[in-house]
Amino acid sequence: MLTVFSQFPQRISDVTTQLIAQGLPLTAPATPAPPLDPDDPWASSRPAPPVNRTTLAWCTAAQMLSAHHRTPLSTQVHSADALIRELGVRGLAQLHTDLHGGAPIDYRFTRCPYCSGCGEDPLLPDCVDLGCPPQYEFIDHDHICQVCQGESFQPDWFAEERIVRLDAALAEAISTRGSAGCLPGG
Repeated sequence: MLTVFSQFPQRISDVTTQLIAQGLPLTAPATPAPPLDPDDPWASSRPAPPVNRTTLAWCTAAQMLSAHHRTPLSTQVHSADALIRELGVRGLAQLHTDLHGGAPIDYRFTRCPYCSGCGEDPLLPDCVDLGCPPQYEFIDHDHICQVCQGESFQPDWFAEERIVRLDAALAEAISTRGSAGCLPGG
């Protein structure tokens, strides 16, 4: 039986298989520190760290870029490296917004590319990994997805709820307007 959480190792496997087939390393090497520009207030003299291309976040970024640009995954390797190196997992939310023309993404109606719509962190970290307060370690609490912020992908349910609210608002507006004598023929 295929569950949401069983698809994540498959995503990693699919991407790493493609990288190996193309002869690309599974780790992006660290880049040396650039020369410091005294006129650039944002300049950094720190080298860029290596990027692990076998993480779920990196594999998701590479697949998103490849699908959006309709190019082989191997051509998006450096873009995925830069995204994960600079922004980490949260960069996936920015990438998703950018790929949709800058529009905000409502993850109740759009499946999250990282957690596939379950709303939980797909890596299933424990409280120690995340630094939760000690008292939370023994109570059941969710560790939400960093991309969709825990939104649950349920378009049918949310759409029905939205229709019910809009119908109620419309009925209220009609009754308010009708009681004021503003309706034609009234």
